Amino acid sequence: MSRLSARASQAEDPQMSPMDGFALAAMPGHLIRRVQQVAVRLFAENVGSDFTPVQFAALAALSQNAGIGQAALAAMIGCDRATTGGVIDRLESRGFVKRTQDPKDRRSNNVSLTREGQAALEQGREQVEHVQELLLEALSAEEKSSFEAICLKILRHHGG
Repeated sequence: MSRLSARASQAEDPQMSPMDGFALAAMPGHLIRRVQQVAVRLFAENVGSDFTPVQFAALAALSQNAGIGQAALAAMIGCDRATTGGVIDRLESRGFVKRTQDPKDRRSNNVSLTREGQAALEQGREQVEHVQELLLEALSAEEKSSFEAICLKILRHHGG
C-alpha cells in the first residue's frame, strides 16, 4: 500500500494511523543508512581512531592521484568541498598531506601525500581491507559481486 493509499484509507477509517502501510524497514534509503552505520562502527572497532573512513579514502585517492586539486579530490571521494577542506586540514595538521597553490589558478590548492601520509596509508590498509571483508562476510562471492555492481549502478545513475 502506498503512502497515498494509506492516507485515503485513513480518511475512510479513522482508526487507521497515517503510518499504517509505511514499511520503514524496507525503504532503500533507510537500509543504506543502517548499513553505513555498521560500516563506520566496524571501521572504528578495527582501525581505531587514527583515521575516519573519509580520511582514509582521501589518503588512498591521493596515493593514486598526486597533486590533484581539492575539488577533484572531493568529487573522487564523494564528499562536498567544505567537508573535504576540513578533512585535508586535519590530515595536513598530522603531516600526512601538503597543500600547494595551483600554479595555473592561484585561488585553488593542489594536494599531495607526504611520506608520513604514505606510511600511514600502508599501515592502515590491511585493517581497512579486513573491515571490508567483515562488512560483507554474510554474503556469498556472487552476492558480493552483485552488491558492488548494484551500488556502482545506483551511483552512476545519480551522478555519484
